[in-house]
Parts: sequence; C-alpha cells; structure tokens
Amino acid sequence: MNGRLPSIAAILQGYRDASLTPLDVARHYIEAYREQEPRYHAWECFDEALFLAQAQAATERLRAGEAPRALEGIPFAVKDIFNTADFPTQMGSALWKGFTPGNDARVLYDIKRLGAIVPGKTVTAEFAVHSLGKTINPHAADRTPGTSSSGSAVAVASGMAPVALGTQTAGSIIRPASFCGIWGCKPSFGLVPRTGILKTTDSLDSVGFFVNHAADLEPVFDALRVHGRNFPISDAALGDAARQAAPEGRPWKVALVRPHVWRHAPAYATEAFDAWCARLAAHPRFELREAALPASMARSHVVHETIYNKALAYYFQEEFKRAELISPVMNRLITAGQLVTPAEYQAALAEQVAMVRDMDDFFADADIVVTLSTAGEAPPREQEEAPDSALMWTLTQLAAVSAPVFSSPAGLPFGLQLVARRYNDPLLFRFIAEAGAHGLMTPTAPV
Repeated sequence: MNGRLPSIAAILQGYRDASLTPLDVARHYIEAYREQEPRYHAWECFDEALFLAQAQAATERLRAGEAPRALEGIPFAVKDIFNTADFPTQMGSALWKGFTPGNDARVLYDIKRLGAIVPGKTVTAEFAVHSLGKTINPHAADRTPGTSSSGSAVAVASGMAPVALGTQTAGSIIRPASFCGIWGCKPSFGLVPRTGILKTTDSLDSVGFFVNHAADLEPVFDALRVHGRNFPISDAALGDAARQAAPEGRPWKVALVRPHVWRHAPAYATEAFDAWCARLAAHPRFELREAALPASMARSHVVHETIYNKALAYYFQEEFKRAELISPVMNRLITAGQLVTPAEYQAALAEQVAMVRDMDDFFADADIVVTLSTAGEAPPREQEEAPDSALMWTLTQLAAVSAPVFSSPAGLPFGLQLVARRYNDPLLFRFIAEAGAHGLMTPTAPV
C-alpha cells in the first residue's frame, strides 16, 4: 500500500506542529481498511463511527492546547482474545459468538489513558491456539500468515493499523511477524499485564505487539509494560541505566545460536542468516561468536508440549463438553493434555524453571542472541509449520523480537530473531537501533 503514515513518533510530532490531527490519522486508516480488508480479512470487527468519534475527541483536546499524550490518537488493532468494553470478545470460537465482557483488559485501559484509540478487533485462531482462520497473508494468498495472532500481524503488514496487540504462548507473535514481513515483539514474561485476556497457559502466555517501524518498538513497549513499586524486580531491572545501556569501551557480545530445530531450515534460510552474520561480524562494534545453548534446552519442545497441553485440558474443560463446536486441533490437544498426569506436569514445570535459570546464566557472556525467527518463508496454508526456536524463548521467559530483514528466492519474507536476557528489553532495542544505524536492519519491502 502506498502513502503509509510514518512512525508513531513522527505522527505525534505532526500533532505538535499542527501538520496532522488524530482525525487525519483515523481517516487514513479507515481508507486503508476499506481498500485492504476485503482482500486480507484481518478484522473480526471494525467500527468506523466509533473510530472517528474517538479521533474527533483527541483532535479537540489538541486544539484546546493540550499536549499530546504518549499514544495520543494512535490506533491500536487488538487481537480478539482481549476483553473490550466496546466490542464483543469471541476468541475465534463459535461457542463464544456474541460474547461481550463489558470491560477492557487492563493493558487496554492503560493505553487508552495514554490516548490510544481502538477501532476494532482482529482475527485470532480459535482460543489463540493453532486452527487457521480466514486471514490471508498479504505477500501470498496461498501461504499461511501464521496462526493465533495472524489478524493483528496482517492488519499492520497491510497498512490497516500502525500497531496491533497480540499474544504468544509458543510462537504466535514471532511467526506471524516473520511470515508477514513486519516487526514483532514478545516482551519478557510478565511485563505486560494479562488481566482480562484469555488464559491458556499460566507460565507461558505473553502479551506483545506488531509494528512496521523499528523506531516504534520501544515507545510501544514502554506504554504497555507494568510500572511502579508494585513491580519491584522488573522495575529495578528496567530502570537500571547501566544494565540497559549500549556497551561502552567494548563491542556488543552477540551469540549466534543454531538450536536443535535448525535442521528444519532450508538452505536459502541458513545461507541468508550466515550472510547477515558475516556482515555483523565485519563491523568493529559487534563481536560475534557461535554458542551452544545449555544442554537442558534440547528438551524445550517436549517440556513446552507437556505444560501447554495440560493447561489447555484444564482451562477448556467446559468447552470440551461441546466438542462438536471446537476444532479437531483443539480436541486433539485437550485430549492429549488429559493424559498428562499431575506428576508429569509438575516435573515439566520444574524443568522450565531450570531452563529459565540456565538461560539467565547463558547471558553472562552475551548481550544478544541471534537466530532465525522461523525455519524460512511461510508454508502453504494447510501445511504444518516447521519447528523453530520461537517457543524456546517463550518457555524461558526471555525478550524476543522478529526483524523483517530476509527474503526467500520466491520473494517472501522471513525474519531474523533477536533475543535478550529477561528484563533486558530496552537493551534489545538499543542493539536494534545501533545495528540499524549500520545498515543491518533494512526491512523487506512492504506490500
């Protein structure tokens, strides 16, 4: 799509110098919605009148001389598993068709206080699990857009929203971002509140987001995350200037990681990754070394599966009583979870805790991990996605970003994944900014 709006910071500057108003922004995205939605089916619902009313109110505040708030007049697309006061929350399920919670998820309440506008809800896989919905990958209609948060990813990739909220329990932010050629951010576990959002797995569910501009990563993250003395551990870590600053007097320590799932990546993907790593290593600001992950991480996919399936079997007991109204995929996962014993579940949680500790120790010698976001380009819609490392960083509660820097021989995007120690999210953004300044974060072409 041509004529895209610039970064959030540039939009806010437009408000300050009166070259742009929230109404202008709303009209732009309504036009984009009318043009793109019939092709891509990213939205579950979109209310133009409500969008314009909220934008009008924001415009009037600015005309009255009020300074723009951090997210003033910025539209947020929202995955349809977040409670919303103004829209139904149907979670991609026929069982919850028309359900209206009557309240906003806490994170939506927080961003609205900062001036954000919510024009509608985006398509989610059924219960944010694996069943592919109606959303179309804007780069290739016959390829998957990535499941679960696909509607949010496509809304951003096709220019219908500047930012969209998603969730990740395995790879539901990193994968759609990779397949749709945009930035996807999964913050460190627990940094974005989950109150009022569909729960699938207590120790895995994470809230994150998609944007088109790297410059938007940190301001959106800072608006979403918890703040204050009620969160002493994370607040102290995030507020530690020395911990979050780019290294001085030494290069960045970058660990190149090829996890046990690397064998699933085709040659074009590994060759593109290796070429990028060579460019990084050639710059004196970056010290690249290939590193082996802790031995415990070899069991990450098995441990994740045990925790995930058992949690689904617990949280969806009532839905399972109406098995004919849930997908075969959901039925299969719940059935598998019912076979997991309490002892097996507790053992898997203990392994997760050990992996979290092991990865924290791993970062004693690394600022950033680099690896592939997905095995390669988006597979055909009905084909199962190849195993990748995304769930490993979810399981170990780390900060992760998918950067849209690669293209396959067919011209389809796939991402570079950047991972940082838990609570080192700002440091991760520093790295992206510096690498970008050296030409290492050039994104694939937009649709």
